Amino acid sequence: MAIVEGAELVKHNSRQSCWLAIHGEVWDATNFLEQHPGGANLILNVAGTDASDEYELFHNAELVQETLGSDAKMGTIDVLSILPKMDKKPDPVLEVKKSPPLSSMISVDDFEKVAEKTMTPTAWAYVSSGADDEISMRENSTAYQKVFLRGRILRKVGRVDCSTNILGYHSTLPIYTSPVGLAKLVHPSGECAIAAAAGNMPIEDIMGARIAQDQVIFWQLYADKDLEKSKTFIKRVERAGVSAIWLTVDSPVVGNRERDERSKSVVDIEEKLEEIVETPQSIGIAKANTGFINADLDWNMIDWLRKSTRLPIVIKGIQSVEDAVSAFHHKVDGIVLSNHGGRSQDTAQPPLLTLLEIDQYAPHILGKHMQVFVDGGIRRGTDIIKALALGATAVGIGRPVLYSMSGGYAEHGIRRMIQILRNELQTNMAFIGASNVKEIERSMVNTRKLERMMVGSVKL
Repeated sequence: MAIVEGAELVKHNSRQSCWLAIHGEVWDATNFLEQHPGGANLILNVAGTDASDEYELFHNAELVQETLGSDAKMGTIDVLSILPKMDKKPDPVLEVKKSPPLSSMISVDDFEKVAEKTMTPTAWAYVSSGADDEISMRENSTAYQKVFLRGRILRKVGRVDCSTNILGYHSTLPIYTSPVGLAKLVHPSGECAIAAAAGNMPIEDIMGARIAQDQVIFWQLYADKDLEKSKTFIKRVERAGVSAIWLTVDSPVVGNRERDERSKSVVDIEEKLEEIVETPQSIGIAKANTGFINADLDWNMIDWLRKSTRLPIVIKGIQSVEDAVSAFHHKVDGIVLSNHGGRSQDTAQPPLLTLLEIDQYAPHILGKHMQVFVDGGIRRGTDIIKALALGATAVGIGRPVLYSMSGGYAEHGIRRMIQILRNELQTNMAFIGASNVKEIERSMVNTRKLERMMVGSVKL
C-alpha cells in the first residue's frame, strides 16, 4: 500500500479534494461529503489532518471501511511524527487526580458539579444542554418536588428488598441506565464503562465489557431511513445477545439545542453571508449524528419490528396517555415515558406528569402485560419511590450516568452513583413503610400539587 507524506495530505483540505487520516490510514472522503448525515462541514473542519480523535468520538473503528469502501483508501501515514492532531482529550488518569475523592461524592448532584469542571466545553455543552430555553429539562426534575410522600408507620422494615423484575429479568434495583449517546466524549471507555458498571461503541465490545454473562443489555434503536439497515443491525444485536429492542420515537428530528450548537470549535471568520442563510447548518454534536433517523414512522412500525425480531419490544418516548393506551393496544412489552431528557421539544410535559395522566385516565393499563418505565429527572431515591407509587416498573438514569463517569471516575463513578441511589431508596422505603417494591402503593404519595398541571380531559 502507498505511503502518503504529511505534506501531501495537508493539500487535500477542500470540497474538491478532501482526505483524512484515521488511525494511520488515509481516506478520500470527497465523494461522501454531501452524504454525511451531519453535513459536509464537519468533515471539512478536519480535512487534511489526523482526524482519529474526532472520528473516535462518533464512530466505531470499522465504519470508515464500510462507508467509504476500499477504493477510497489512499495509503498509510505515520501520523504521530509528521501530522498536526486535533486537540488531545484529557488523560483520565490525570483527570481523576484533579477531581475530588470519589468517596466525597454523597449525592447524585455532586457528580454534575465535578462534570462541569472537568468535561471539555464541547462535551459539557452536549451532555448538559436541553432544547431552546431548557424548560422541559428543568421541569423533569422539579415535577418530583411537587409530589409528597405519605409514609405509613409500624410496618416491618428491618430488611428492605429493592429488587424487581424488568421485562422478565431479575434486577436488584428498579433502575436501569438509560441509553446515552457519545459517552466517549466523557471518558475514553465510553459505553463499555457503563456496561462494566451496571452506542457508539460496537455492540460486541459493549457485551464483552459486562461484569457477568447474564448481565442484561437492552438496545436502543433509532429506525434508519433505510429500514433494511435497521433490520441488519437488529440481527447483529440479536447475535450479540441483546435482550430487548427499545425503539425510540420521541425524536423524529433533532431538537434545537442551542448550547450544543454554540459549542462548535471552528469559527469561519471569512464566512460567506449568502451561504449562511441559504444552506442548512448542522454544527452541533447532536445534529451531526442523527441525520440518518427515519421521521416517517407510524404505528405500523410495531408490526414491522415483530416480523424482524423475536425480542421484546419497548417503545421509548411516550408523552401522553393517549399514546400509552395505543401502545397497550398494540401489545408492546413496555413503554418508556420520556421527553428525551428535555433535549428534543422544549415545554414538552415531564414524564412524571404523563405517568400521572395514565394513573388518572387509564389505570387499567398499569400492571398488565405492558411494563411502564419513566426516564428523565430522577436525582433522588425519593424520586424513584414516587414513580413506582404511580405505577412505574422501573426508572431510567441518563445524564447522571455521564456526569458520574467524568473526571476520570469511569465505571467506578457510575457504580458510586448507583450505590448512592440504592442507599437513598432503601432508607426512604423504610420511612414510608415498604419492605419491598410491591408494597409501594398509590396511597403513599400526595399528587395534588402536580395534578394542577394535568390536562383536564382526554379522549381514549
